[in-house]
Amino acid sequence: MSQIESVLHETRSFPPSEAFRAAARISSAEEYERLYRESLDDPEAFWGRIARELPWIEPFEEVLDWSGAPVARWFTGGKTNASLVCVDRHLDGPRADKTAILWEGEPGDVRTLTYAELGAEVRRFANALKARGVKKGDRVAIYMPMVPELAIAVLACARIGAPHSVIFGGFSAQSIKDRVEDGGCTAVITADGGWRRGKPLPLKATVDEALVHAKDVHTVFCVRRCENDVDWVEGRDVWWHDAVAAADDDCPPEPMDSEDTLFLLYTSGSTGKPKGIQHTTAGYLVGAYLTSRYVFDLRDDDVYWCTADIGWVTGHSYIVYGPLANGATVVMYEGAPNEPHPGRFWELVQKHKVTVLYTAPTAIRAFMKWGDEHPAKFDLSTLRLLGTVGEPINPEAWMWYRRTIGGERCPIVDTWWQTETGAIMITPLPGVTATKPGSATRPFFGVDAAVVDEEGNELGPNEGGLLVLRKPWPSMLRGIWGDPERYRETYWSRFPGLYFAGDGARKDEDGCFWIMGRVDDVLNVSGHRLSTMEVESALVSHEAVVEAAVVARPDELTGEAICAFVTVGAGGEPSDALRDALKEHVAVEIGKLARPAEVRFAEALPKTRSGKIMRRLLRDIAAGRETVQDTTTLEDYSVLARLRGDEE
Repeated sequence: MSQIESVLHETRSFPPSEAFRAAARISSAEEYERLYRESLDDPEAFWGRIARELPWIEPFEEVLDWSGAPVARWFTGGKTNASLVCVDRHLDGPRADKTAILWEGEPGDVRTLTYAELGAEVRRFANALKARGVKKGDRVAIYMPMVPELAIAVLACARIGAPHSVIFGGFSAQSIKDRVEDGGCTAVITADGGWRRGKPLPLKATVDEALVHAKDVHTVFCVRRCENDVDWVEGRDVWWHDAVAAADDDCPPEPMDSEDTLFLLYTSGSTGKPKGIQHTTAGYLVGAYLTSRYVFDLRDDDVYWCTADIGWVTGHSYIVYGPLANGATVVMYEGAPNEPHPGRFWELVQKHKVTVLYTAPTAIRAFMKWGDEHPAKFDLSTLRLLGTVGEPINPEAWMWYRRTIGGERCPIVDTWWQTETGAIMITPLPGVTATKPGSATRPFFGVDAAVVDEEGNELGPNEGGLLVLRKPWPSMLRGIWGDPERYRETYWSRFPGLYFAGDGARKDEDGCFWIMGRVDDVLNVSGHRLSTMEVESALVSHEAVVEAAVVARPDELTGEAICAFVTVGAGGEPSDALRDALKEHVAVEIGKLARPAEVRFAEALPKTRSGKIMRRLLRDIAAGRETVQDTTTLEDYSVLARLRGDEE
């Protein structure tokens, strides 16, 4: 019972082309191995050298103080500022006039900000914050659409040393209230609304509802975006444009200690109180900077688009801090991927000549469902590198992404990491790694990852177990806000001295990691522990299926039985014959043990606005239970209602 059985068989491999390898920042396996060994054997030398590539107000004295898990201190004695790293360092050279943010709204309006313009906007809003009494150490909540002011607000908070707490713009008033209260926030930044699927999504109204009893919030800044009507609290509420117009653009960056808090980011979880993940300044910046540079192989002429929302950690690390620290041109998009048509993403790639695209497996599977004809309408030849993030990607979706979007010429970096890790942990390096569909491949520099059993013993090749990290890394979380004991218990108590990620994994004979999903989602069938991701991959490999989610339901005979929720593609037709064929297909692909007891067809699966499938809701449906858990993050409530009416 200590191992998770791996039943996925995938042998395809794709080395980088010689042309890509020749131009890549890291272009040989020997160079990767040399740097990787140094990063583990002499982390002080390796990370000290990388950190010195960034600007410091005062130099650090010690690279790492690791007196014992879980307390780590990186670059002690040093002082810097995130806005100095992401903006000011680019203002004295040719990058000052380079586009930093290339933004498009859902209705099609476009704005660009050069690094010089971004710097001026950040300094003005930093002064606007100060004018309203926000000071170093104060926490500021941000609840906004994907507009340039969101990135400006994040960097302005960092500039004055006020930790930001970005709350995803789809969360409920109760979720905002919980996060504002837990973080002790004294100011909130929002907008009248944001465009979503052709309509303004009211945001300030939700903030107003959340703050009814929030006595500590003295200021609410509001961006005018959609021109929708808003209520106004005199003395508390301030229009962004008025505040910025009254501010000058001279605001030196606040010297921040390397271990000063940069931001809080709450993980919602399926139950219980949200956890305020705490990231500090220098280590986080170093991790975001280096991973952006090497994983995405960034160069000065790239147009880089991460399709995430800044409300998630992916947006923090790979829209704002990492790419801007590298002086990249970053695309931001406000709206939905199928508004006003299913080819919207590909239209944006063509229009803005995107070269690097980083998106989620759930989005890729949606694109597959909508049909190949949509990307086929647009010129995607500027793309040179693709990435995936958010959850394990099944091999067939990986192959579709490579073939249909990448034209079989673009390497795919399939990245594994978490809100807690701050930066990418396991990933291909695109000029070096022979990629494998469905595998995140090898650890990044400084990452000592292993797969262990329930006693903490390292497992051999292709034995499924628990994914742990054995050494500290610069961008690691420093705690859960206000609850150090919960931090220790959640991440460090399962295996003393080891960080337990909560994910299952296996490592193959080449040393490549295959992430098998959350341990909480493991199926226990007749005494065998199976990965939901592997069963889902087998289902999606059938030509009729574009997306599947697998959960366990109670079964008197086997303990748990496999229940599969399946969405068929264009031209597919749910039927009893297809249901039987899918059960048999899984049995043939990965074994009779994994054969679903039940297959339910669904027009769509319940997802959050970030695109993650809410499997906990599917578990309730499969078991016939009433859902009592939080559903406020659902993108479309009607999906849940339709599933509850779907009986075999």
